[in-house]
Amino acid sequence: MEHFAARGFEATRIEEIAAEAGVSKGAVFGYFDTKAGLFLAAYQAAARSFPPYLAAPPEVVAAGFFAVLEYWLLATPHLIHEDWIPYRVTLLGNYCSGLQLRREITQFLLREDPYGTRALVRFGIDRGEVREDIDPRMIVSMVDWLMDRCQDAIVTEELDPGLFGSHSQPLEVRELRVREFITLLRGAVGAPARPATGG
Repeated sequence: MEHFAARGFEATRIEEIAAEAGVSKGAVFGYFDTKAGLFLAAYQAAARSFPPYLAAPPEVVAAGFFAVLEYWLLATPHLIHEDWIPYRVTLLGNYCSGLQLRREITQFLLREDPYGTRALVRFGIDRGEVREDIDPRMIVSMVDWLMDRCQDAIVTEELDPGLFGSHSQPLEVRELRVREFITLLRGAVGAPARPATGG
């Protein structure tokens, strides 16, 4: 992960990784077949290292589905600062990989759900916060895509369209943008308000 995070996919050299690991280059290829296979293993390890959504503090989970999403968005810069290596590897997989590798990454995410998005969406549906008229798999995919892109924009200047400005805008602006993102997401996947019942 360190080599890919520091150098990117293209510039990473298998012989350097092999030398650092104390094995031959052939041994690396014997185990992973290709450089893409090695990167996929690094990506999987990186994704598995992040806490799942419902590992948010109990008071946040008690506040519900959208509170959990907001919590993780606001915590993103701090989490990345603590350990940028896994984040950088997932970022490379999301943006700097070929279509075949991207397909394998997508299959891994669907198969393993390392961020616990399916459990989070089920939690939101059970609480009556997330709409039930759309296939939950569609909502899971939407949450995964949008949260990934929003987190990337928060912490990665190269991808920031100027909305978050993690280095150029004050914290209050970034927090406002997160709240606006949650408002938009609520409009898309939030359950419709229930009509008030007369007594």
